[in-house]
Amino acid sequence: MPGDPAVMCAAEAAAALQARRISAEELASANLARIARIDPHVKAFSFVDPGMVIRRAREIDKTPRRGSLHGLTVAVKDVIDTYDMPTQQNSPIYIGHQPSKDAAVVACCRALGAVFVGKTDTVEFAAGGRLAATRNPHDLRHTPGGTSSGSAAAVASGMAALALGTQTGGSTLRPASFCGIFGFKPTHGVVSQEGSKLYSTSLDTIGWFGRSVADLSLLAEELRITRQRRSPRSDPRRMRIGLCRTPWFSKAQPEAQRALEDAVTRLARASAEIEELNLPDEFDRMVEVARTIMLGEGRAAFLSEYLVNNRLLHQDFKDRIEKAIEDDSLREAKDFAAAARPSFERAMTGLDCVITIGAVGEAPRSLDTTGDALFQRVWTALHVPCVALPASRGPNQMPVGVQLVAPRYKDADLLDVAAAVAEIIGITKVSPVEPNLVCSR
Repeated sequence: MPGDPAVMCAAEAAAALQARRISAEELASANLARIARIDPHVKAFSFVDPGMVIRRAREIDKTPRRGSLHGLTVAVKDVIDTYDMPTQQNSPIYIGHQPSKDAAVVACCRALGAVFVGKTDTVEFAAGGRLAATRNPHDLRHTPGGTSSGSAAAVASGMAALALGTQTGGSTLRPASFCGIFGFKPTHGVVSQEGSKLYSTSLDTIGWFGRSVADLSLLAEELRITRQRRSPRSDPRRMRIGLCRTPWFSKAQPEAQRALEDAVTRLARASAEIEELNLPDEFDRMVEVARTIMLGEGRAAFLSEYLVNNRLLHQDFKDRIEKAIEDDSLREAKDFAAAARPSFERAMTGLDCVITIGAVGEAPRSLDTTGDALFQRVWTALHVPCVALPASRGPNQMPVGVQLVAPRYKDADLLDVAAAVAEIIGITKVSPVEPNLVCSR
């Protein structure tokens, strides 16, 4: 076995598995060893059954290869159903709850030979209420980010090759930025939400994490969302990139602003064509519009729990039901977002992607917050695909990312451009983090 398979990114591990340089059991065992050593401190997982993982890996080693996911380890956010692991959603209502079938995305990955190493912790119902216990593996005193925090921390610390998450506001892209890894939120609706807890049907999107763009592309290809590819623009001189500071640029911390400007400078030096992209004035409203849609649809999402399990339901969700968004406000917000989508894509005409702020700044030094989704909400509401790239470090030596955005259904093109951008800014992949356990006290 060549070294520790857990330090390979998913694309490297997939190649090693295909060439039989490692086995699925060896990769799973390496990830489980890191879970046993690291997770008592990082607390990324809500459920792990090592015996089940090894049995599955051995089974995969005996079956014909099914694709690039064959033998790869995948962690699953604990709002996404798995028939062989509980889906507890960090809620007292669902302690020990065992679904009878897999969510659609899990079923796809399982059919393609993935080995699921466990369920990752989340904010309650991926929405609010109780926070995840997860800590940032770069510094255990800092938040790992939004509701997909367990999935991001698991990948960042080498406890899984890939991890599934979800995003309603910024819960895939923000944890990717805070944990210093690569994250992908595809076009809304291209990955089935069946079997995943719904918060906002207009916004919820299943995404995933890896330690390189190649990792993100591997899963995108296997889930059939990158069918229509153009010729990749690997030559920077042919790339046209829109620099979008957004109307909220002044609210970003200095390290986030510097990360964006530094990335743009590197792209320009590599002869990429950089164009300022100023969003139309009405986009100033988009953050509030996105929040209105989220809260408005959340009433339906949590009404059954309010009526059936009121005693166990967190007060946060009771407030959402009892202080519901007015119907007129929700209708206006949905109409506004629908009109804004083609408007944004017209503004992007001729550009390969938009580059923008990844998160407000580095991860806050607190476990009582998940950070601010300000720089993700607008893109989520626009339904566009987004890639989070690690870019630099902040004043506390915590990761700071940038974000790439493309028009709807241009997921394949965006991943191609993201690979070129990552190479230019000098971060094509990241190694697993070894947490400083002194910070756990």
